[in-house]
Amino acid sequence: MIAQSMDVQPASGGAAAAAGAWDEHATRYAGQERLEARAIEAALRLADPRPQDRVVDLATGTGLLLRSLAARDPRPATATGVDRSSGMLAQVGRLPDEWRVIRGDARCVPLPDGAADVVTCCYLLHLLGMEDRGRVLREARRLLCTAPGSRLVIATVWANPDTIGGRMLNGLLPRLAAASPRRWGGLMPLDPMAELGPAGLAATHRLVLPRGGYPSLVVRARVA
Repeated sequence: MIAQSMDVQPASGGAAAAAGAWDEHATRYAGQERLEARAIEAALRLADPRPQDRVVDLATGTGLLLRSLAARDPRPATATGVDRSSGMLAQVGRLPDEWRVIRGDARCVPLPDGAADVVTCCYLLHLLGMEDRGRVLREARRLLCTAPGSRLVIATVWANPDTIGGRMLNGLLPRLAAASPRRWGGLMPLDPMAELGPAGLAATHRLVLPRGGYPSLVVRARVA
């Protein structure tokens, strides 16, 4: 079916302004998907969703992760993408029956406690301040069911500071972001490992992707 966005949560003034910026960018975002694709595939490998799993994708954007997941066999029976930009959601396109996208804020998702076996959150946390990152992580923890094996998978922009190339990138990326926030503001490197514990999560896997797209860190976590 063609994905329809369900507007279930009004945005606050600040959130509405940010969503509007993404709305403007939505029709051009496909050019960035190729830079995210390798980390998205790595995130799906770590998430390892099964047919019986319920998947929630926070900050689903134009639906790259959902479309990649839909192409797998077998695929989960249900998946929900959440994003506060209606413009981005309009680009998602065709999804399997029983899958949906909804408009909502990743800090306060309009879904019940324990709604997911798998939560994914790719290329969002490095765009946020520490307080909002904590809110998103706590919300992901709330959404995860209490059954053994429930898991969160995160992807962020990041480069390994233990390598020469990583140190160069970690120095360059913030300068690019500061010089042109509209174009490069999303390239602020972030390692979220230290922020998992306070949100009730514990990392189980960590994968560094230094090339083949945005330099990225992919982390899988469980309920602590």
